[in-house]
This record gives sequence, structure tokens and C-alpha cells, in this order.
Amino acid sequence: MESIGFLSQPRRQCQPSKRNKRRFRLAEAEAPDEIKALFNQYSENGVMTTDHLQRFLIEGSISRPSLSIFSGDINPPLDLKLGRHFHTTFIYTGHNSYLTGNQLSSDCSDVPIINALKKGVRVIELDIWPNSDNDDVEVLHGRTLTTPVQLIKCLKSIKEHAFTASEYPVVITLEDHLNTDLQAKVAQMVTQTFGDILFSPGAKSMKELPSPESLKRRIIISTKPPKEYLEAKEVKDNERDNQKGDAASDEEAWGKEIPILKGHFPADDKNELDKDDDAEEDLDEGDHKLQQDIAPEYKRLIAIRAGKPKGGLEECLRVDPDKVRRLSLSEPQLEKAAETHGKEIVRFTQRNILRVYPKGTRVNSSNYNPLVGWMHGAQMVAFNMQGYGRSLWLMQGMFRANGGCGFVKKPSFLLKSGPHGEVFDTKAKLPTQKTLKVKIYMGDGWFYDFHHTHFDAYSPPDFYVRASSLLRSVVMQDFTVTVFVFAVGVAGVPADTVMKKTKTLEDSWIPFWNEEFEFPLTVPELALLRIEVHEYDMSEKDDFGGQTCLPIWELREGIRAVPLHDRKGERYNSVKLLVRLEFV
Repeated sequence: MESIGFLSQPRRQCQPSKRNKRRFRLAEAEAPDEIKALFNQYSENGVMTTDHLQRFLIEGSISRPSLSIFSGDINPPLDLKLGRHFHTTFIYTGHNSYLTGNQLSSDCSDVPIINALKKGVRVIELDIWPNSDNDDVEVLHGRTLTTPVQLIKCLKSIKEHAFTASEYPVVITLEDHLNTDLQAKVAQMVTQTFGDILFSPGAKSMKELPSPESLKRRIIISTKPPKEYLEAKEVKDNERDNQKGDAASDEEAWGKEIPILKGHFPADDKNELDKDDDAEEDLDEGDHKLQQDIAPEYKRLIAIRAGKPKGGLEECLRVDPDKVRRLSLSEPQLEKAAETHGKEIVRFTQRNILRVYPKGTRVNSSNYNPLVGWMHGAQMVAFNMQGYGRSLWLMQGMFRANGGCGFVKKPSFLLKSGPHGEVFDTKAKLPTQKTLKVKIYMGDGWFYDFHHTHFDAYSPPDFYVRASSLLRSVVMQDFTVTVFVFAVGVAGVPADTVMKKTKTLEDSWIPFWNEEFEFPLTVPELALLRIEVHEYDMSEKDDFGGQTCLPIWELREGIRAVPLHDRKGERYNSVKLLVRLEFV
């Protein structure tokens, strides 16, 4: 079993460098005292026989599960109870799901759509435009240099891969820039492609959305009654003028810390939603002329209707008891709205769907802090899935919960109202509910998953664990020495967001820290445990050594082997950390 490697895995000798006469060995790891004591209980004279192992598995894993070091799944699949209605969940949501790279010049393809579905993403976004002959429909990021892909190809790929990772429903959000004839053609494509698995409630707005459980293996269409094609074209032209961001470097993609909502946005009573410089506005519900231009067969397909009423922010967040709608806000719009209308946003999401999407200047397909949306109850926090970075690691961590089905039930405090209509106040100072204690024993596996000169050409790496400030410490060493940075922290509401750090360990592929950290949690239901490993190099840019992000509310207490992942979220074959988790 893989976790036994933390106790007694044979080690091979490294060959000395011809340029450096310092010899070194991949040394035998010294097991922590707690692990030794546990091992001794189920062994004899330092040997664990098959009978000992069987007894340990039965007693340690069942009678005393907190002592099980053989469980790699510290957040196992749960009984998937998602509530009675769609709006009571967080949903794994993609943004511009067809793009292979940046927002301005990358190829459009069905491949990133397939990859997202295989990872459990449940909301796929497609921007649909007329082709050059105006007789067919393509998917592309309009008015950019992105190369198009046929809509029918994307639809067929969605049908083929929709339920590979999860049986729960897939929502297709359409950003529509079509005339009525092409809308009718899209309706035909969608109907013929998905057939009986298409959920279509008819032309009338729904009073409430069914539960994800009742919609298993169904396809759901969500869009707004579209603006006329020429009007949409003009808006998109304005959007491109506003997009002046530059492609981020590799360091910017994963090296910057995630910002939190600090309350630095101006409290302005003016209608900030009228100033949508990202050009993904929902159609005003009062614009009856444009709504009359919708092809009726297309309109009947829309199950989750998007719409933004006229009248400013308060009107946008008004709850209509007779129908459910989806409201889309860009990340800066949400942050500004949260300053003055945080409670109204929470109240809106108790019945309706709120979608948050990246601002238009993220041309390098970077992402933002998803916790700002989640703490206000936003069900669809839309992310660019084709890259990597700390924000995306948080997104992946959130949806490791609930068996990775792509839906996570929202905490009860976001769903309930008090006797006088009170809702969760994201700005309120809350008491600590519990404290998570994380003891980092040791790590292993880099020797097998990385080339032996990946981190340093002349010596084994020097590890240390970062778990305090957001800035890395600089440890002055000999120029041949490399340093692994190990970071552990919690991401959540601002009061729960913190990072901490351990000591440095020199020349070891198998670092043994044996240090403990405590994380007081005011809202554990929204907290994620972040773990990162970096390699510090004094003369060059730091290297990456692994990461994971785990939903704290699903963590199993006890001694656990925690697998690490690469930048894109793929699990390493061997790299793991031995930790102890405890709630007090």
C-alpha cells in the first residue's frame, strides 16, 4: 500500500555530480514518534506481518478511524443530498468553455469543453455567432482573433461526455448573437442532438427550479432573450476597446496571492450595473420589442432564463415570488454591489440564480477569488478552466466536495431567513466556531515524480514549510542549495484566510517537519485548506513542487496521507504529505 512508504520504503543512492564533489544519499526517512507508536502496536520486533496488517486495517480503520494512515481519501464521496431546489447549490461553472488559451487569439475547440466535463464541470458556456455566410452558427469569442468551431460539433461533444464524471445535470449557458432564423436553426440542432435528455419546461417562466437529483442525466439550456444581432455586435466592439490587459507571466499565473474582499470599493448609490464594461449584460426585461424578435421554438428551450430589470441595483436584486431568473454580474460589479447591498445579494440567491464571470480585461484567461461569490450565495461562479493558478486551485478544491459530482449544497446559513427577514451578513464579525489543527509530519515522492536535477543540479532540495505571511522568506544558503517552500493555510471568508510557515530542512528529498498549526474558523462551512510546495532558488525563479486544496467541512480527522497535484490539478503518482488533522 502506498502509504507504507512513509515508514519503510527502500531508497536508492543518488550519483554525485561531476561538477560538485559533495556526495549525498536519498536517506532513510525517520518516522514521527506518533507513527512509530502506532506501528509498534500492530507489529512484532519491527515487522508487520499480513496478520498484523489485517488487524490494523480492521481496528485502526474501523474501530479507530482517526488512526488510519492508509486512507488517501480524506474527503470521501458522501451521500449526495443536494436539497430540494437548484438554487440551493453551488455549481461547478465554466466561462467561455470553448477557448483553448487566451481570450483574444486562441483557438476555439470542443476539446476544452470535453476536458472540463471530464473534470466534473456542470455549466458550459458557448458564445454563438453567425458564420461569414450568415447561414450557419459558430462558437467563438466574438470580434476577436479567435478561430471558430462549429456549434453542432460542440453540442455533440457535450452529449457524448456530459455524464462521464457525474450523472448530475449539465447546464449550457448561451451568449446569443443571432437573428431569428439562426435561432430557429439552433433550436433544431439542440432538439435533434439531445432528444429526450433535454429538459424543456415550455415557453412560460418557472416559479422554481427542480432539484439536481430530479434532473440527473438531463441537459438544461440557460440564456437571455437576446438583443438583435447588430446591437450585440456594437456592444462587443465596445468591449474589445476596453480590453487592454496583457498576457500574464508564469509567475503571475500561480505566484500571486488571491485577493480578498477588503472593502476598498467605493460605496456609490448610483446604478453601477448600468456601467457594464464587460458587455455580458442581460437583456432588460422591459424591452418588449427585442423579446418579440425571438424565434418561438428557441424560446421554448430556455429553462433558466436570464434577465436584468431596469431601475438600478435594487431592482436587479428584487425577488419575484412568481418566477425564477438568472442574473449575471462581472466580478467588479459583484464586489461593488457587495459593499452596499451584500444582504440583498444573499436574499436574491435564496430563490434565484446568480452567475459571476471574469472581468473583460482578463485576456490571459486568469481568474479571481471565487469565495467572494460563494459567501454571497452565488451559485454559478464562472471560471476560465483552461489554465492554472491559485484561484483555479480553490475552485477545484471546492468541487472535490460531495464526491466530485459538480454540485455542492450551500451552507444552511445562506439559505435561511430569520423571523424578521434577516439573512447572513458577510460583514458581521463572527465568533470562532471551531479550530482546525494541522500537524505536518513529513513529505515524500518528489524523488520519483521529478527528475533528480529538476530542483537543483548538484544537491538534494532543502525543504521548508510556509504557513504564515503571504510573502516568502528568503533563506540565504550556498548557491548549490535549493529550498522547498511548503505552504499550508486556509482560504475562506476574510476572517478565516491565513497562511503559515515552518522551518527549513536542508538536503532532503524526504523532509520531516513535525510542526503543528492552528486555524481558527468563523465560517468552516466555506473554508478550504490550502497546501502548497515550492522550491526556493536564490539565483533563479522558484520552482513548483505540488499543491492541493480541500474542503474543510469534509475533512476526516486523524493521520492522513494527502496526495498533491500539479499546477493543472492533475494528481502526482507519488508525492504525498503525512499529516494529522484535528478539530477542537
